[in-house]
Amino acid sequence: MTLSVELIVNGYVRLRDRGALEDLLPHRRELLRQLRSVTGIDPGPIAEQVTQEISVIEAGLATIAPE
Repeated sequence: MTLSVELIVNGYVRLRDRGALEDLLPHRRELLRQLRSVTGIDPGPIAEQVTQEISVIEAGLATIAPE
């Protein structure tokens, strides 16, 4: 899904839609928090993917100046 997130972030960056990018972060951070609290399975690979997605979103935010 990281490619999908990259495409979404690139679209928001082109539109200069900082608010939309800021809205993505809490969702991904909450998902990561929930993954880390799971027991009985290894959430490592999925947690790594979500961490990468958070990095992509943060990089997109860094390219758009706050208003």
